[in-house]
Amino acid sequence: MPTNNKINYVEFAARDIAATKAFFQTVFDWQFTDYGPDYVSFADAGLDGGFYRADLVAASAAGSALVILYTDALEAVESKVVSAGGKITKPIFAFPGGRRFHFTEPSGNELAVWTDVGL
Repeated sequence: MPTNNKINYVEFAARDIAATKAFFQTVFDWQFTDYGPDYVSFADAGLDGGFYRADLVAASAAGSALVILYTDALEAVESKVVSAGGKITKPIFAFPGGRRFHFTEPSGNELAVWTDVGL
């Protein structure tokens, strides 16, 4: 059951829903439910959400919110992102409390992955 007054769902535009699905399945093991050719949802990814067909992209430089995923194996995930067709936009860097990198997935949306392991 959704929690009252809490973030419950996030949606992203996706130029290529099939490539975006394959990327997140490969890198993060997300599972999807298709709702026709123009929408797909994901669940159990920390926050539920979906991708809708559009030529728009989410980029923090343009003022978009930045969705940040957590991992206990930062370098391994960075390698999987690249192998699955993602592009690293900010290589691993340190910040107070952890390390992270930013990437774009095949439809061009920017996300980040962080860890506090090894600090």
